[in-house]
Amino acid sequence: MLLTSMLAGFALLPVSGLPAAAQAVTEDEEAAKQDGAVALGTIILQGGGTPAPYAGGQVATGSAVGLLGNKDVLDTPYSTVAYTEDFVQNREAQDVGAVIGATDPSVYVPNKRNIFETYTIRGFSGSADDLTFGGLIGMAPNMRGTTEMAERVEVLKGPSTFLYGMPPGGSVGGAVALQPKRAGDEPLTRLTSTYSSDSLYGIHADIGRRFGANKEWGIRVNAVSRDGDTAVDGEKHGMNMGALALDWRGERARVSLDYYNIREKMRGINYFGVSAGAAVTVLPEPRDGSNTLAAPWSFNTNSTETVLLRSEIDLTDSITAWAAYGHKSGGYDALITSSQITSNAGALSVSGVRSQRQGSQNSGEVGVRGSFVTGSVGHDWVVTATSYDSSNTFKDRRFAVSSVTNIQNPDWGPAPDLTAYNASGPTSIMDLKLASLGLSDTLKFMDDRLQVTLGLRYQTVKSASTAISATGVHTPGARYDSSKTSPAIAFVWKASEQLSFYGNYIEGLSAGQAAPATAVNAGEVLPPYQTRQVEIGAKWDLGRLTTTVALFQIEKPSAYLDPVTLIYGTFGEQRNRGIELNAFGEVQDGLRLIGGVSYTDAKVTKASTAATTGKTAAGTPAFMAKLGVEYDLPSLPGLTLNANVNHTGKRYANNTNTLSLPSFTVLDIGARYETEVRGNPLTLRATVQNVTNEAYWAGGSLAGGYGAPRTVLLSASVDF
Repeated sequence: MLLTSMLAGFALLPVSGLPAAAQAVTEDEEAAKQDGAVALGTIILQGGGTPAPYAGGQVATGSAVGLLGNKDVLDTPYSTVAYTEDFVQNREAQDVGAVIGATDPSVYVPNKRNIFETYTIRGFSGSADDLTFGGLIGMAPNMRGTTEMAERVEVLKGPSTFLYGMPPGGSVGGAVALQPKRAGDEPLTRLTSTYSSDSLYGIHADIGRRFGANKEWGIRVNAVSRDGDTAVDGEKHGMNMGALALDWRGERARVSLDYYNIREKMRGINYFGVSAGAAVTVLPEPRDGSNTLAAPWSFNTNSTETVLLRSEIDLTDSITAWAAYGHKSGGYDALITSSQITSNAGALSVSGVRSQRQGSQNSGEVGVRGSFVTGSVGHDWVVTATSYDSSNTFKDRRFAVSSVTNIQNPDWGPAPDLTAYNASGPTSIMDLKLASLGLSDTLKFMDDRLQVTLGLRYQTVKSASTAISATGVHTPGARYDSSKTSPAIAFVWKASEQLSFYGNYIEGLSAGQAAPATAVNAGEVLPPYQTRQVEIGAKWDLGRLTTTVALFQIEKPSAYLDPVTLIYGTFGEQRNRGIELNAFGEVQDGLRLIGGVSYTDAKVTKASTAATTGKTAAGTPAFMAKLGVEYDLPSLPGLTLNANVNHTGKRYANNTNTLSLPSFTVLDIGARYETEVRGNPLTLRATVQNVTNEAYWAGGSLAGGYGAPRTVLLSASVDF
């Protein structure tokens, strides 16, 4: 009832009195048009080089769109959203999933705090491995994203190979980018203390300064330390992070250097959740989220150290060149609980997985963009090349645990004996090299009202695995060397300064797999899987409120062994069709909202068996609805009340659709109070997540574990 009432109010909000959209062409652009020159579709940038916040301050007026650069929302032929630093702080979000999964009905986060952060966008999975940081793929923190060093968290929905290059993990549902913080024109010295139930305490220092006659030099420092028990029994989380951002901005050139070091320690943290064995025909009811699905002996230590250098120069008034390079090193050290339900009575078989990874990644990009005119047609062109190489050494082993227990009252048994593991060496090495060349031309007609983008990206993929025996013998495994050209086309039709229609065809690439030994083509490496999206939509900016609608179809191929011919090939396919409705902004002074609804029809259109062909793809909710509301209380200036509701529909837990997880609705409420103490701005925040302590299965399968329990978040930020 609460969800229905909120969404009904959302739909009936008065909009006729809202002021006109702030999309006016600048005087310089108008003069350029009169002189016959072409003005790029620019948007207002803040001192840090990011698009300015939209009305209400929760999202930005635009975002970075890969090789296309920063673009205004109405000029972007894709579905995008850029969450601001204020949104992240006011939600007290400490990881990426808590940001992108809060109010966007296209994004589903199966577990809020996990060893390895995963999410789905438009029904297809992605992970922290594919996050970009500072515009470079693979430079975000290992395993989990963190928000304290990010000025923006940006989401692009749909495949993104043309825009960014192929992601290392092969995500095709969307791309998530972290934009590093930069020093603003005004000095900043902010100290934030945090608390999360049961006893997770933290401190965050954020300091920014600019120097020079024209404030050309900038420095931004962020340092975080938190440690303690979470609201889940037996679960502990600790994190230390230091980030340094330096930048210089001249009249025709800009340079930035980013460095961060993160170390996380977790105990009793769930990763695999549980799985259902073949004999299970009835799934157990979820328990209160304070109950754990991880043994007390499980742990994970995760570390990342990254440095990133970026520079750009305006070669002429209409041509800009840039180059960026990043290096990341680190890994994880974990003992993970792995459990399977073996009967309808909830019998639970427990095992442990000991895993270590250590490696390094290098990511780079060079490019040049510019503009010119042919007759009455303007051209915004881009040429870019990217490279990424990764080498990781693994040490993995599964251990039996002397425990057969029940999921309703689990006894995890003693920790496995790791003596042999500790004395052994690595078990495998994985190497991956990605390189691409991207080309794009955006043609502008009719005073830029019609914009057509044509482009392609040539992508190469090389991977190699090496198995290492107990005696240290290296045996080459599967080798992969392939390439693919990924075309793209998109358009924007601006019916007015407030209303635009858009459409796109874009592809995603995932590395092909090698045929197994049982196939007649054993060892053959398949070419990259080419996921295809077609999307149309509209965006309506009413000045203080923007609404968007998108209809999409994504077809993702997959490989399997044909049971008749025994040929391993790209025969499978999942097709997701959906519609998304979103809105964000400040509908009247002091009343802000952000949210929407989505419907996704995810079908397995081609499969190896008739039992799964035509069925709904496992793990994808058909319906999701989310709404976040903030209200500044007029009777008490400085006090803001907020609420966030998240409804997730039923999901099938297997591809035959015989097992399903029920829908759930989670309500968060909170408040913040802004005041001053001795002339220093002070902001107090309080949030209660899952107010009703709803018990639910969080993921698309039991692997997501239990949903987060009722959790209290408190923070206090003071500026000096």
